[in-house]
Amino acid sequence: QVQLVESGGGLVQAGGSLRLSCAASGLAFSDYAMGWFRQVPGKVRNFVALTSWSGGNTVYADSVKGRFTISRDNAKNTLYLQMNSLKPEDTAVYYCAAKLGYPILSSDLPMDYWGRGTQVTVSS
Repeated sequence: QVQLVESGGGLVQAGGSLRLSCAASGLAFSDYAMGWFRQVPGKVRNFVALTSWSGGNTVYADSVKGRFTISRDNAKNTLYLQMNSLKPEDTAVYYCAAKLGYPILSSDLPMDYWGRGTQVTVSS
């Protein structure tokens, strides 16, 4: 079955950096658009970034544009999120997600598969 396993979360001071990874299995990784989302307890899950199957197209939430970079390594079936200049408001559980095919990337793209998430905490 499809598995998406996030890692790399943790506690970091404001201004610091973290790199999240998402290891995918049970799917033809290069046939999927991939994305990162985040959720704070009691609030809706929000879009962070999406990448096309090749990594050639990307979109970002305005709140992370210029600070976060989404990338993928199709040879390793792995998705990444490099997070720089972290702020306390970036604190959330970060989820990896997959969408079959070659969709137009948008913040409201419905995803097919989800990981279980990794906690990112940014202290002030």
